[in-house]
Amino acid sequence: MNEAEFQASTPYARFGSTAIDAPVDARRTFLRQTYTHLAAAIYAFVALEWLFISLGWDEAVGQMLGNTPFAWLLVLGGFFIVSVVANRWAQSDTSPAMQYAGLFLYVIAEAVIFLPLLALAKLQTTEIQGFDVNIIGAAGVTTLVIFGGLTAVVLLSKKDFSFLGSFLRLAMFAALALIVLSMFGFGLSLGIWFVWAMVVLASGYILYYTSNVLHHYRTDQYVAAALALFASVALLFWYVLQLFMSRD
Repeated sequence: MNEAEFQASTPYARFGSTAIDAPVDARRTFLRQTYTHLAAAIYAFVALEWLFISLGWDEAVGQMLGNTPFAWLLVLGGFFIVSVVANRWAQSDTSPAMQYAGLFLYVIAEAVIFLPLLALAKLQTTEIQGFDVNIIGAAGVTTLVIFGGLTAVVLLSKKDFSFLGSFLRLAMFAALALIVLSMFGFGLSLGIWFVWAMVVLASGYILYYTSNVLHHYRTDQYVAAALALFASVALLFWYVLQLFMSRD
């Protein structure tokens, strides 16, 4: 038996198997690669935001969106298109470079769309146990704590939360419809209840995508898995940050 035949006969040669069905070592490697890439995406997001804010782009983007009617609709439409392209690249089976390009493209898109919100939040503080704390930092820590807790629930229980998929999609479409209606001025005001509902929805997406990483992603899809997790973390951070802003 030559080396190629030996590798083909071992479980580790099942390069396309899902993480839950892979050998323990292969599953651990896949999860380590996934969360390493997720951490890298978060660091890249923070670095890009620091760069953009240092250049004053946050205020420029905020003014542009404030002065252009329905500008947010254009931004959301562009973000949707970029998300589709980025996901397709990240799930490419032909080129690792294309996978990384998809992940980085999505990180850039998230960094841009966050600029107006960060422009409003960067000057605010909130009081925690008698100390004034920067809202962005407090929201970031809160987001990571929630994400860590939900991740632990999935990885320790190994429960498959894919059944949440249909509900989450319907809830997201409903949320987007409410956002669009509020933009067109139909007398609909999205208050704090909507922000809380979106925090719950984002938490559901974390359970869903973390479960998919374990049960439905192949062991060679760690870049695509990292992108899916980053998208859910960004969604949660967006609304946790709004919760902190609403306290002032």
